Amino acid sequence: MQNDPSPSWKPETLAVAAGRPDRLPDAPLNQPMVPASTYIAGQETELIGYGRYGNPGWTALEEAVAALEGGATALAFASGMAAAAAVLAAIPASGTIVLPQHCYLGVAGLAEEYRRRHGLSVRTVDISDTAAVLEAAVGADLVWIESPANPTMDVADLAAVSAGLPDGCLLLVDNTFATPLLQQPLQQGADVVLHSATKFLSGHSDALCGMLVFTRSVDDLAGRARNARKLHGATPGVLESYLVLRGIRTLPVRVRQAEANAKVLVELLSGNPLVDRIRYPGFGSMLAIELPDAATADGLIDKLRLWVNATSLGGVESTLERRRRWPTELPSVPEGLIRMSVGVEHIDDLATDLTRALDSLRH
Repeated sequence: MQNDPSPSWKPETLAVAAGRPDRLPDAPLNQPMVPASTYIAGQETELIGYGRYGNPGWTALEEAVAALEGGATALAFASGMAAAAAVLAAIPASGTIVLPQHCYLGVAGLAEEYRRRHGLSVRTVDISDTAAVLEAAVGADLVWIESPANPTMDVADLAAVSAGLPDGCLLLVDNTFATPLLQQPLQQGADVVLHSATKFLSGHSDALCGMLVFTRSVDDLAGRARNARKLHGATPGVLESYLVLRGIRTLPVRVRQAEANAKVLVELLSGNPLVDRIRYPGFGSMLAIELPDAATADGLIDKLRLWVNATSLGGVESTLERRRRWPTELPSVPEGLIRMSVGVEHIDDLATDLTRALDSLRH
C-alpha cells in the first residue's frame, strides 16, 4: 500500500503523514536512517548511485516539506546557508538580486561576497513597501524576501509583490519564521521557498539543515540547485535529515503553543515602560523588542533565568539575544533590539521570568 499524501489533507495532517515509507507488512512506520556512502550499481534500476547524490532519508524529508509547502520539488541541504548559496550560484554572475534592507546577516554577507567576487549586483529595499520592492525589481533576476524579516519582523505583501513582478524576475521567500503552518508563499505566487530547517522544522536545537522548495514552473532552477548541491558537497547528514523529519511530526502542536505564548507576552510587554517598541507581525512566535540602549538590553538578558541567551531560534525552548552583539549585524538594526523566539514552556513561567528581570532594571 502506497502512503502518498492526499491533496485534500490539511497541513497539520501532512506534517504527521507525509514522507512515510510504503505501508507494507512489518515495514517500519518511520523512515529509518540509511548510513550509506556507497550504493550497488545497476542498470535502469540505479536511482542514487553515490552518497553525495542522494539518500532515502533525504528523499523522505524532501517529500514531507514539499507537501507542507505545496511545492513540486524540495531539496535538502547541509544548512540554511548552503541552501541560500545554491540559489545564488544559479544566478548569472552579472545578474541582479533584490534583498531586504533588514535580512539575516549570513545572507547579507553571502550576497556581498558574490558582489565582490562575481560581480553580482545587489539592491536593498524595505520589503514592507510593495511599490519600492517592485521598483527595485525592474531588471532584476531575483527578489529575495524574508517575511517576517530577521530580526526586525518586517512583513511583505507576498501576493501583491508576486503579481507585480516583471517577467523573468523570480521570487524567493524565506519562510523560516512563519513555517508552512502559518504561511505558504508558493500559493501566493512565489517561485521558491527557503527554510533554515535548523529552526522551526527541526524544533529541538539539535540539527543543522536547509531546505528549498520549488514550483514546477522553475524546474530549471531546481535542477541547477540540485547540481550545486552535488558539486559543492552541501549535502545534509543522515542523522540530521532523520531529526528534522522527526521534528516536523510535532510542528503543528509546537507552532500553535509557541504562538499562543507569544501573543500573551506581546500584551504583557506592551505595558512595560522600559520597552520602547515591540515588533510583532501578529502571527507566529518570533518577536523583537527595543530597549533604550545596548546596556539595558544586555542587563535584561543577564537577569533572566528561564530564557536562554542563544543565537538560534525555533526550538521548544525560549531563546533571545541582542542582535547587535554580532559585529557583522546590519548597522540599521537598533543597538537595544532583542530578538525573541518564544518556546512552549508554561506561559506563567515565561512571563514571570521576563517581568522579574524588567522590574529589577528599574530599581
